[in-house]
Amino acid sequence: MFNTNVDEIMPPSWEEYWVSLQNNPVTGITSVIDIVIVLFFLVKAFKLLNGTRAWQLLKGIIVLIAITFLSGLFQLKILNYILSTVMSYGIILLIIVFQPELRRGLEQLGTTNRFYRSFIGLDQDSIAKKKENIYKIAIAASDLSKQRKGALIVIERDIKIQDIISTGISMTSEISPQLLVNIFEPNTPLHDGAVVISEGKIAAASCMLPLADDKDIARELGTRHRAAIGISKESDALVVIVSEETGKMSIAKDGTLIADVREDVLRKILLKNLINESSHLNSKKVSKDAEVKEV
Repeated sequence: MFNTNVDEIMPPSWEEYWVSLQNNPVTGITSVIDIVIVLFFLVKAFKLLNGTRAWQLLKGIIVLIAITFLSGLFQLKILNYILSTVMSYGIILLIIVFQPELRRGLEQLGTTNRFYRSFIGLDQDSIAKKKENIYKIAIAASDLSKQRKGALIVIERDIKIQDIISTGISMTSEISPQLLVNIFEPNTPLHDGAVVISEGKIAAASCMLPLADDKDIARELGTRHRAAIGISKESDALVVIVSEETGKMSIAKDGTLIADVREDVLRKILLKNLINESSHLNSKKVSKDAEVKEV
């Protein structure tokens, strides 16, 4: 599978390619476009996998490829045969191992909001509204934490989770700290389950979330944390969790749990992930007085 001869690795018409490139500059332009597109998808794949378990597995696969190449280079025929056989089925193994990440990536690719924001960005009113909602969510989570009231707040992003919303009680209400705190008041009809925030509104309450069944999740984590990790693995949603036992706030993102965060840290994480970076740069033009008013 892996040849040790450099001449064999290079395309047969490599020299002819460069000669044709000099004679036909248009070919060079298309080559540059080709390289840019490939780099774009590589960067997107890195951002998608970075910080996840899939990234650790990917690094292991890269090491395996390197060992396979070196075994061929040093004529370790038995080892090279075994590794080459394993690598022959690499695509199938990748699909199985990276199934959650691949599904999330394809779902993101299929959403129009991401591309719209990338090229056009958000207007100032949208940015201000998003920031205002983020502050309200952080304030509500902090109040719930002080009162040691358990809470689970799912914030929808690009991947729609209508199937999760449909499991709860429809609300379509404006976001406010007081409403969020009241929803999670113990012994009330809506306090069980999760609140889902979609399109800048509280879409539903008492929603059911899929539980993460990973064996490497700490045993002390309760149902809320497992549910938060589960939905963050199946979608790109951010999930704010407040522990009923300890009052500690956590946030789940891409199947990873960031535990025991303060209100200011929670707010920064939400701002970073919910407001597109280009839009965030544009939002710096908003005056400090306006920011204070939003708070």
